[in-house]
Amino acid sequence: MTIVDTHAHIYHPDEHLYPMCENPYRPPEGAGSIEHLRRNMAEAGVGRIVLVQTFSAYRWDNRLLADTARANRHDMVGVCNLHSGAADSPSEWARMAGEINVRGLRLEVPHVEPRRYDQPGAEALFETARRLGLVLCAHIGVEWADELAKLLERYPDVPVVLDHSAYLSAADAGTAKLATVCALSVYNNLHTKLTFGVTGSQDPGFPFADVHPVIHQVIRAFGPDRCMWGSDFPCELWLQKATYVEHLRLFTEALGLTPAEQSAILSETPMRVWFPG
Repeated sequence: MTIVDTHAHIYHPDEHLYPMCENPYRPPEGAGSIEHLRRNMAEAGVGRIVLVQTFSAYRWDNRLLADTARANRHDMVGVCNLHSGAADSPSEWARMAGEINVRGLRLEVPHVEPRRYDQPGAEALFETARRLGLVLCAHIGVEWADELAKLLERYPDVPVVLDHSAYLSAADAGTAKLATVCALSVYNNLHTKLTFGVTGSQDPGFPFADVHPVIHQVIRAFGPDRCMWGSDFPCELWLQKATYVEHLRLFTEALGLTPAEQSAILSETPMRVWFPG
């Protein structure tokens, strides 16, 4: 089984070569580099990586992501972040997809008014994904679920991945928020990332038992064939209370998943979406 980590953020120690934005959210010194990621992969037995543009450090400057995805195309693929309202974003994504191994785009709510998820810029990016066979990552909170649903309905042939399952947590068990996320599973082109098992837990450490019921409910709603795991690398920044290996062990041990469920979530589903062929 080739384990795929579908959510890793990458950083570079040379901030002259790859400048960060104003007031960036930085990892601890020595964390977040490609070398660090390779060490984590080797320790955990992970075979493929989906690199996700780090907006909190580099905003829409995708140069580090692009260079890393291009240099590691044998086992990694990139997800860029472009301004959904910019006229050149569809063509820039198409260029990166063709030249630089950037298969995905992280689609967010515009940072300027009017703040709408279902808007012409998003439609243009969905059209690009449809034309080129690419993938969109929906990076939203649950308050935007209705607008995402409209896009999913209009573009049923475009694969979409719900980042962090819209930021679910243990506190969402039995709530309307969890029900809303699970209701989105009616759209067969929507997949979801089960990356909230540590960040969504109030427990101080592994095995993060309080969030298990929520993860299981999401898996039941979407089915293992539309769920995928991601590490939130570098865990020293984004998780803090779990290591890379512990985050993976949540799925290989703590959740009590069957071998078939593990194979689907950790390998088959992400390989189909991110590494087809």
